[in-house]
Amino acid sequence: MTVKKFNLPDVGEGLTEAEVVAWKVKPGDTVAINDVLCEIETAKSLVELPSPFAGTVTELLVEEGITVEVGTAIIAVSDNQPGDAAPVTQAPAATPAVDAPLYGKLPVDIDSGENGPAGGPLVGSGPKADAVKRRARKRPAGTGEPTTVAENAEGTVQDHQAVLAAQAAQVPMPQRPTSARAAVAPVMQSPVTPAASTQAPDVTARDVTAPGVSAPQTAASRGAAISGTISGLVNKVLAKPPVRKFARDLGIDLADVVATGQRGEVTREDLVSYQAQRDAELDQAESFWGASKKPQDQRIERVPVKGVRKATAKAMVESAFTAPHVSIFVDVDASRTMEFVKRLKVSRDFEGIKVSPLLILAKAVIWAAARNPSVNATWVANADGNGGAEIQVKHFMNLGIAAATPRGLMVPNIKDAQDLSLKELALALNDLATKARAGKTQPAEMQGGSLTITNIGALGIDTGTPIINPGEVAIIAFGTIKQKPWVLDGEVIPRWITTLGGSFDHRVVDGDLSARFMADVAAILEEPALLLD
Repeated sequence: MTVKKFNLPDVGEGLTEAEVVAWKVKPGDTVAINDVLCEIETAKSLVELPSPFAGTVTELLVEEGITVEVGTAIIAVSDNQPGDAAPVTQAPAATPAVDAPLYGKLPVDIDSGENGPAGGPLVGSGPKADAVKRRARKRPAGTGEPTTVAENAEGTVQDHQAVLAAQAAQVPMPQRPTSARAAVAPVMQSPVTPAASTQAPDVTARDVTAPGVSAPQTAASRGAAISGTISGLVNKVLAKPPVRKFARDLGIDLADVVATGQRGEVTREDLVSYQAQRDAELDQAESFWGASKKPQDQRIERVPVKGVRKATAKAMVESAFTAPHVSIFVDVDASRTMEFVKRLKVSRDFEGIKVSPLLILAKAVIWAAARNPSVNATWVANADGNGGAEIQVKHFMNLGIAAATPRGLMVPNIKDAQDLSLKELALALNDLATKARAGKTQPAEMQGGSLTITNIGALGIDTGTPIINPGEVAIIAFGTIKQKPWVLDGEVIPRWITTLGGSFDHRVVDGDLSARFMADVAAILEEPALLLD
């Protein structure tokens, strides 16, 4: 058996480190080539790391949340060659034989609502099928009345009555043949509405004497058996009646709770843990301000700067203090763009595709860049190695769209956007947004950008002065579109108005060039038919 160690690779261009966010495997798992081993967060995005070889995971060398440098070993995998000795594992503790499945078998005649043959088992969530056969109840000394089966160590008679009545109103309880019934004290039913009483059958505890068994059964064990039976019949989420009542009191859906019981049932401890977590989340959401009685240093949250946030901070500082920014603004009557978008939304060609004014702006930016090529360029400070600078004009449009994600700001770009039709561009924008929101944007999708759009209007902002993305010389801020009074043909009428804000690298883009470019973009928003030119 050979153990191979997998070193953290460079998943992008020039990345030096990454954080292990989440492992998808654990020691002992068998992996194949290209199976996902873990998720890592680089300086640009969240990336799934595939396995370069097949075998069995022997050790995870880096814990989740740790940042390591490229080339560091993060996982060890053995190649189980034929003839190798099988790994020695500790045998699990012996458990009692289980003859019945988790939820048991219950033959039911749907038409009659009765069980099958009298000998058919009624199996719930107990440890063995045979345990469902119940022994005769031991009567207290000096009394001729049998004890009720609902009295156990975890709940009261009233608890079980409420559980039985509520469950009977939801699921008709199958009845055994009358010959199998034994005399027991009647269980008082909870008040129900007339409509509910006509639907719910008479639910009573039944007693089945196991032949050849004379040892008395305790009240706690009898209650546990009945609790398990009802849990298995009524709901696939296993829980005893007292636990169900506790969940109802807390307003917790049992399906939302991770069960840790031996048989997969939800325990009281599970509910307490779930409630504590929920309370902590509510406290964090509803009470941002720290208690004034605490010292100020205890009311400061310290957030490590890493991953995407670290890369964004470095890039923005570099851009802001390297490229001299110049910003200009223009108000645009986008009423015809809004009408055009409305027609596209009902078009059969765009059925199932999200269409917004951003699509028209993207087309406008591509169109205007072709008329003003210098805005689609890069300033290279030391092109010849001797301090000589040059301007590299790009004859392609890798259109960047700034996206706010849970991990920070990302700017993926649409490669060769100039070659896409309006429909293809709409599909590309939808795919870009979906990946960004899911944190699945790959580093290659954020490299080689040529010009960026930031859609701040989606947040209701009129305009802004955005910072240029490194490696580019222009960025457009798309403000919100809203109705405003507008003078048209000498009359003041309501129109759909937006404000475009543009930031440019003044080393490459002069004032007149930036003005012409912005005017061309505005012209398309005012009259989308110009795209046919």
